[in-house]
Amino acid sequence: MMTLALSLAFLSVLSTSCQKKSGAEKGSVDGPSNYPYQATATVGMIADIVQNVAGDKAKVEGIIGEGVDPHVYKPTRADVVSLSDADIVFYNGLMLEGKMGDVLIRVSRKGKPVHAVTEVILDKGDYVMTDEQEHYDPHVWMDVQGWIKATDVVAKALGDYDKVNEEFYQTNAENYKAELVKLDAYAKKVIDSIPEKQRVLVTAHDAFNYLGRAYGLKVRGIQGISTESEAGVKRIETLVAYLAENGIPAVFVESSVSQKNVMALVEGAKARGHDVRIGGELFSDAMGATGTYEGTYIGMIDHNVTVIARSLGGEAPEKGLNGKLSHKH
Repeated sequence: MMTLALSLAFLSVLSTSCQKKSGAEKGSVDGPSNYPYQATATVGMIADIVQNVAGDKAKVEGIIGEGVDPHVYKPTRADVVSLSDADIVFYNGLMLEGKMGDVLIRVSRKGKPVHAVTEVILDKGDYVMTDEQEHYDPHVWMDVQGWIKATDVVAKALGDYDKVNEEFYQTNAENYKAELVKLDAYAKKVIDSIPEKQRVLVTAHDAFNYLGRAYGLKVRGIQGISTESEAGVKRIETLVAYLAENGIPAVFVESSVSQKNVMALVEGAKARGHDVRIGGELFSDAMGATGTYEGTYIGMIDHNVTVIARSLGGEAPEKGLNGKLSHKH
C-alpha cells in the first residue's frame, strides 16, 4: 500500500500525461467519429456512473467484476487490450487499483483521456480519509455524497471528450444525482434507526469508513484499508474483546473478501460467552452480479445499509429503498 505522498506522485504522473494531449486528441468539437464510442472503467461502481451519464452514446465496459478484490487484482492481457482500445478510461484512484497503475500510465501517455473519479475530491482537502500510516482510503463510494461528486467528474470528462453531447451528459448526470440524493437520505434514515449503542459496524477490512462518517456508525475492520495487509492474532483478539464488552449483536462478511477472519471473531466471541452472528454479506470493493439490482451502485448501497440496519436492531424495509432487493447474490 502506498503512502499519501506516493499516491499524489502517481496521480501527478497521470495528470501531467493527460495535460500534454491536445484538445483534438481528447475529443474534438465534432465529438467521437463513431457512436457508441468505447468507455472503459476499472471497477463496477464507476462503470455504473459512466453508463448512467453516457447513455446510448457509449459502450461501457468494466474491468474488475463481481466478487473480485481490486486491491490485489492484476490486469490480464485482455484487460490491457480493453484499456488500450478504449476511447476514454475512468478509474477510482487513491491507489485502489494499485497493480493497474503502470497500465493506466501507459494508456494515458498514448494519448487516451484517462480520468480518476476521485481527482476533484482530492482537491477538496480534508474530505479524503487516511489511516495512521497516511495511506489514502479509496472507498469513497461508501458515502453517497462522495459518489455524487464523482458523477460530476464523469459528466465533465465526457462533455470535454464529446462536446456535441455535453448538455446531454449534464442532463443525465443531474437525473442520476437526483436518485443518489434519495439514496443518501434513505441511508441516513435507516442507520439512524439503529439503537445508538449498537451503531458499530465490524467487517473483514476497513472499507466502510466513509459510510461510518457519513451516516453515524463506528467502524471496525479486521484488516486495514487494503486487503493486502494481514490481520494479526492480536487484532482479532482486540476485536473479540470489543464485541463482548459492548454487546455487539452482529458482524459482517464481504462479497470480495475471505470470510475466515470474520468467522474467527464469531468463534472467539462465543468462547467468551457472547453470541455474535453473521449479520449478512456486504458489498465492499465490488457490486453484485451483472444484470441484478445489487449489480448497480444504487442497489449495492441500498443492500448494504438495509442489511446493516436490520441486523443491528434498526428498522428498514426488507426489500430496501426501491423494493428491489433480492438478498440473493
